[in-house]
Amino acid sequence: MHRMTSTLARHTRRAVLQSGIDASAHCATADPDLWFRTDGEPQIAWQARRAEAIRVCNGCPVRAACEELALRDRDGNPRVDDMVRGGLSGTQLAAARTTQANRLTAVVDADRDSEGRLLDDLSIGLRTQSGLNPDGRRNGGRLRQHENRTEQNLRIRALAASIRQIRIARRARAGWGVVA
Repeated sequence: MHRMTSTLARHTRRAVLQSGIDASAHCATADPDLWFRTDGEPQIAWQARRAEAIRVCNGCPVRAACEELALRDRDGNPRVDDMVRGGLSGTQLAAARTTQANRLTAVVDADRDSEGRLLDDLSIGLRTQSGLNPDGRRNGGRLRQHENRTEQNLRIRALAASIRQIRIARRARAGWGVVA
């Protein structure tokens, strides 16, 4: 992947940013603990590791894409210096999020691709199906009530399986591994 500029990253959809990071990020071969402060770590030790992490990020061809995703993911905390992503500390990310709030709201909305909308629709359908009373139909007797419950259970299982499949794929694309 070619080096991505901040301007290009800001106008790129989430999936493209993530695929570029997955393919070319320098951090993929480094110790993942480099980017996060450990509990009880002295500030002086963290400052040295943070500087090393920033140095690695600054030489990375997808640094701007990583920074953009960190901003979209709302990484960083204005009160706690405990991470580096995209060449910025957590406090720097929080400050950038504040100054770019309107832009970030727009791009996060644009990132909600058809898969995200489908996931939302499936989740609503699952909640709706789960809340229905299959025995609520008055006609048909016990046999029909059993059939209604069976049909409802099949719909719930199918919706849950679709949701699970999408979530597993999204987690895998985000580098979180597969969690069933």
